[in-house]
Amino acid sequence: METIHGLKRTKYCGEFRIEDAGMEATVFGWVQRQRDLGQLIFIDLRDRSGIVQLAFDDTTDKEIFDKAFAARGEFVLAARGQVRERSSKNMEIPTGEVEIFVHELRILNESETPPFEIIDNTTAKEELRLKYRYLDLRRPVLQSNLLMRHKVARATREYFYENGFIEIETPMLMKSTPEGARDFLVPSRVHKGSFYALPQSPQLYKQLSMVAGFDRYIQLARSFRDEDQRADRQPEFTQIDMEMSFVDMEDVLAMGEGYIKYLFKETLDIDIAVPFHRLTYKEAVEKYGSDKPDTRYGMELCDITEEVRACGFGVFTGAISGGGSVRAIVAKNAVNILTRKEVDKLTETVRGYGAKGLAWARLTEEAISSSFAKFLTEEEMNAILAKTGAETGDVVLIIADTKNSSVLSHLGLLRTEVAKKLDIIPTEQNNLLWIVEFPFFDFNEETGEWEPMHHAFTSPMDECLPYLESDKASVRAKAYDLVINGQELCSGSIRITDSELQNRIFKLLGLTQEEANEKFGFLLEAFKYGAPPHGGLGLGLDRLTMELLRTESLRDVVAFPKVQSMKELMTDAPSPVEESQLEELDITVVEHK
Repeated sequence: METIHGLKRTKYCGEFRIEDAGMEATVFGWVQRQRDLGQLIFIDLRDRSGIVQLAFDDTTDKEIFDKAFAARGEFVLAARGQVRERSSKNMEIPTGEVEIFVHELRILNESETPPFEIIDNTTAKEELRLKYRYLDLRRPVLQSNLLMRHKVARATREYFYENGFIEIETPMLMKSTPEGARDFLVPSRVHKGSFYALPQSPQLYKQLSMVAGFDRYIQLARSFRDEDQRADRQPEFTQIDMEMSFVDMEDVLAMGEGYIKYLFKETLDIDIAVPFHRLTYKEAVEKYGSDKPDTRYGMELCDITEEVRACGFGVFTGAISGGGSVRAIVAKNAVNILTRKEVDKLTETVRGYGAKGLAWARLTEEAISSSFAKFLTEEEMNAILAKTGAETGDVVLIIADTKNSSVLSHLGLLRTEVAKKLDIIPTEQNNLLWIVEFPFFDFNEETGEWEPMHHAFTSPMDECLPYLESDKASVRAKAYDLVINGQELCSGSIRITDSELQNRIFKLLGLTQEEANEKFGFLLEAFKYGAPPHGGLGLGLDRLTMELLRTESLRDVVAFPKVQSMKELMTDAPSPVEESQLEELDITVVEHK
């Protein structure tokens, strides 16, 4: 244990229990609170493990008593004394049965009054807390979050080491091969006008590690993506990156499942059942309107296109004649919660998603009130109710559009919104599933072009190879995502190892042979020398920790995060640099207007 000024820490503050009564103990920490009761002074001393009470009374040496009297919030103290049973116990904290009666006290450093109180339920605005992040991180909830992150990292290494994986560090300064998100570029001082890129992932290097014969690779890799921020995104993040040789998809999924099972047991003492449920991409989108569905509750999407194809409601028939569909969800026993006023709010919500509107039917005890019933015959309405399984007390919500993809995505978003309103999501449940058989291509309606849904090294499914050029919509990929409770945890794929197929894919993605060689020539060259079949996946450590803790934002599990504007408020990064630094790099900054 640590020693300072001759005092050696006995235990962390939060570790003392009633069995320690009578022990001579030394503790270090920060003053959470000082209570002056005249001839009694109590100090709650805090470190990363929790709080212990320090006690001083009229038998305490006057010099020590005066120091205790002078101590204020966030002063740094060293205290030595005897652990004893408290006369007034506080069973709300683990150390609440004991206190330390102090006979040696040292004020190691004083503190100014902090800009906000260091407590979990602080009312301070996040911007202020991030400006003083080192103080914010003293709050027990954030310290607990970061300790959980540490446990995740430790358990990750333990699991993969035990399964024969080798940890290999890949470069942080690499060649720019832009795909997907924008690269962060780093100018070279030695090679004027040339740039490194910070890695979006170690994808190419881990594949080359397979070519090198390392067989099983693991890395907790820092990755960087210059993209707009959201609550679950940061410009820099840690990826649990894994690759395996001589495997097919089943081997990779089994290894991933074993890891998640081990992790939940080690960090939360929760037993996770394996194997995980699987859905194809098509099944997931058709049932839930999302490729990362939350399956902890039902409310599956229902296709009622045939039931309303010949009805008199132009919104429905127009969508169908335009090549689209009409689909519904049923909010069970929701008629008293989804009032007409609430349904109107949901209508505005879906318009915010981009939907043209929301049709609805509320099945009360008295009658069916609906936005479209007057356009339908009784038989047509009954057909909708029969198809959806709607009963008295339910609310049917319907979206129609000429674009089938829009119907599915908008209804999927509405499904999530309604579940929250109804409070039907079992928050203590963990539903894990694999989404498999992703489309290889995605059609961009703005450009009218087919684009890759994954990185260029993802292998198409064997049976789809004949259709690569002729029927891109039918091509599926050997790609898979792991989803927990509606959040994507990881993505992965089996990789292309055949140079001819890889060049064929590059051509389909619009790359000339010259461009492919310029960007990826080193990889294509490596494939000439005996590349083993391989595949892998990458899990976001930050997001995984966030899901284990059920926090709302990645900022809750990252020590020094960026905000929406990509600023780090504490250091004010990014910031201008000195002109001399730019001159060394032959860089001129153009004033932005």
